[in-house]
Amino acid sequence: MHPLAQEYVALFQSDDPQNTCAYSPGICRCDDGRLVATMDIGSLRKNEKPNPDGSPKPAHEGLFCRVMTSDDGGRKWDKRANLDLYHGRPFKAGKSLYVIGHRGDLRIARSDDNGATWSEISTLTEGEFWHQAPANVWHANGCIYLVMERRKYDAVEGWYPSELQPILMRGRIGDDLTQPDCWVYAETPAFHDVVNDAGFEGFGIPFYSGRYPEVSLEDNGKRPAAPIGWLETNVVPILDPNHVWHDPDGRTLHLWMRAHTGMTNYCMVARVREAGPNLGEGKMKFEFESAPSGVRLHHLPMPGGQMKFHLLFDENTKTYWLLSSQSTDSMRRLDAMPADRFGLADNQRSRLQLHFSTNMVDWIFAGMVAVGETENCARHYASMAIDGEDLVVLSRSGDRNARNAHDTNMITFHRIKDFRSLIY
Repeated sequence: MHPLAQEYVALFQSDDPQNTCAYSPGICRCDDGRLVATMDIGSLRKNEKPNPDGSPKPAHEGLFCRVMTSDDGGRKWDKRANLDLYHGRPFKAGKSLYVIGHRGDLRIARSDDNGATWSEISTLTEGEFWHQAPANVWHANGCIYLVMERRKYDAVEGWYPSELQPILMRGRIGDDLTQPDCWVYAETPAFHDVVNDAGFEGFGIPFYSGRYPEVSLEDNGKRPAAPIGWLETNVVPILDPNHVWHDPDGRTLHLWMRAHTGMTNYCMVARVREAGPNLGEGKMKFEFESAPSGVRLHHLPMPGGQMKFHLLFDENTKTYWLLSSQSTDSMRRLDAMPADRFGLADNQRSRLQLHFSTNMVDWIFAGMVAVGETENCARHYASMAIDGEDLVVLSRSGDRNARNAHDTNMITFHRIKDFRSLIY
């Protein structure tokens, strides 16, 4: 099968790929057609080990969010700003454009000219530690909704998805969202507070032996396995009135989370319900979803749910789209892993895939977006936006010179033409 968007434009390519790497791209489209891209760029500090899963530490030298814009559909890109935050996510709210991210605390910047110039960084929290690679933003009820993750505990030495709280944030369109009091935060637990990691019999979760707060050392200590958890959440409500999880009052939004289990093709799902007198008002409360039987449900099948994925809803076709990583050999013994495979067997990063669905549960394969020529040539951690009849995709990518499949040396732009014609 020929990939849908194998060709690319490189927005960034490191001239020192063993030390300077690129991470976590985000993309949005302005009303005038301008495309806005964000990405993390930073240097790995020499003689300092990364987190056990290879993820970058906040102390990396020079890690910042670069903002770029394109006015010709992504063929040419202009550098606009280097913002003092990372995991930046661009989004429109009324007449303003924002980039939200973190550096310990939540940080945000605003542009009132579609990304040409930017405000000073504003800090939204104080004395906290946040996380969250770029995911989607939902517009409804005169508000924008997005999820950022706060680390509640500090017991795990290494990768910590078991300690994260996926917190839905709500801001009213038209307010100055650089002001802390313009945001409402959902009441949300950390994973370890509400999900028992002793094991789910019959599902093989957790796949490796790590139990909170211990990180197990697999393959003779060469490949750490962190306790199970959730991270990198998208927010997408169920809009079909015939769906078993539809809320006819319109007060419920669903959170769709990457499931860190050691297994592939699972995600996690929860819901947040607004309690105010009107839509877009009042407190927001986190709950797990349930089956019609009344049994609590928190894991669901999802293609590529083991890795950071991106969701969007196409209003024209009432269809959900999923951009995710495809795994092909997650059952390989760790001692038989190829030399260029990063992390555990479920951590394959070279194949970027596209699916669609009408109910967020039954996913239909639309096509491969792009495939790296080796496992080290990553095409992953991608974000997408609708640009007319096309999908535009920004990927955290690598070539044969990349340090590894996680610490990549490129950010690449891809265009999936006439994406609605892929529906069948």
